[in-house]
Amino acid sequence: MTHQSFPLPPINPFERLHVYDGLMMNSKRWLLAHEYHRRRQNLHYQSLNQPGIVWGLGVRLIDAPAEAAAEFRDGRWVEIQPGIAIDVEGNPIVVDAAIDRKYRIRTPAPLRGSLTVYLVVSYVDPYNPDRQQNSELLREWIRFDERTTPPEYHQVELCRIALQPGIVKLEKPSDVLFPDANQLDLRYRMQAKARPEAVVKVAQMKQKEADYDNGTSNKIEENLSYLMQSVAALYPSLQGETEIGKVSLQTTRSVDAYDLLYLADSQIVEFDEEEIETLRSYLRKGGIVLIDSPSYNEDLADIIINDIITDELEIDLKNWQEISRKHPLRSQPFLFGALPNVNQQQIELWSGGGVILVRGALSEAWGLDEEYLRERNEIRTAQELGINILHWAWRRRQMIQLMQ
Repeated sequence: MTHQSFPLPPINPFERLHVYDGLMMNSKRWLLAHEYHRRRQNLHYQSLNQPGIVWGLGVRLIDAPAEAAAEFRDGRWVEIQPGIAIDVEGNPIVVDAAIDRKYRIRTPAPLRGSLTVYLVVSYVDPYNPDRQQNSELLREWIRFDERTTPPEYHQVELCRIALQPGIVKLEKPSDVLFPDANQLDLRYRMQAKARPEAVVKVAQMKQKEADYDNGTSNKIEENLSYLMQSVAALYPSLQGETEIGKVSLQTTRSVDAYDLLYLADSQIVEFDEEEIETLRSYLRKGGIVLIDSPSYNEDLADIIINDIITDELEIDLKNWQEISRKHPLRSQPFLFGALPNVNQQQIELWSGGGVILVRGALSEAWGLDEEYLRERNEIRTAQELGINILHWAWRRRQMIQLMQ
């Protein structure tokens, strides 16, 4: 599952009603006065929190209601349970028992393949000139919808259903973690929560067509995803984007969106001048380059350090013992004295100028081994060092960009 990065509120100044003795009150001024407080409340929520479901809003299967027409009395009916959500603009979505919460999934089954239907809820502004109001009170309303494309930014997902060809009869999943076709899927509901300081994004370099790939690239991508999944649980102030980008170094535009670029040792030793220049530009803009050398090959590490990092990139690396006690790689958010052991061998690390070189099987320990024999403590320690690397990548990039 990919973490969603929600936008920060727009930078718009506030204007409030200028009140003075003798001011004549009318509906326009009254709305202006109250809209000011509503906007401040929404801005506060948007700045510090992420949208999602606060509680409730479950989805259960029901029989067709008695008032439904005969052609609609089928196995496509659900009922949304009462609850509260908050949308991306900070608007509260309140679904109470007084609202008609019965809903029929109308999307027809596809002729072939699979079609995902998203059931969503959204806030409806009561100040709508198209809605006639015959009461002194305006109820803030909500709307249920179904979509065949992912929810729009202001909508909150309640569930999704993968429809397949044939007659659609909705079912409860036999396994809620792995629902089948035509079964309710609640795995992607977002919970309202505090906004992290940042969402860290990582990319790896695309495998060149001429390179032989025995599946190593896919394994690295899987291990990077495991690391990104662990970020929110181990250090909630950060959030990791679990979808790992694939970039080419033929242009800086493809890498500039990422905080950290992962490179295998075999890739960097084959870089041409254009790719080296892209790395220089990326580093100047605050990016971090993580070079992974899992084989403990001293000769290859020396070539990378001396011929590429020192000569080509003009960066002096410090080994782990030389890195300051206060450097974020050692201390933020997790404190490290010695480097961790992976596969009963201590990894080695060098850093400087935005480049981090790791020799040893650190990235292997971010994920699961084929036999499921790796100890939990080894995985946890490797992930904590990985989070220190991600935290430093975000922090360095942030500070450099704030000065540009």
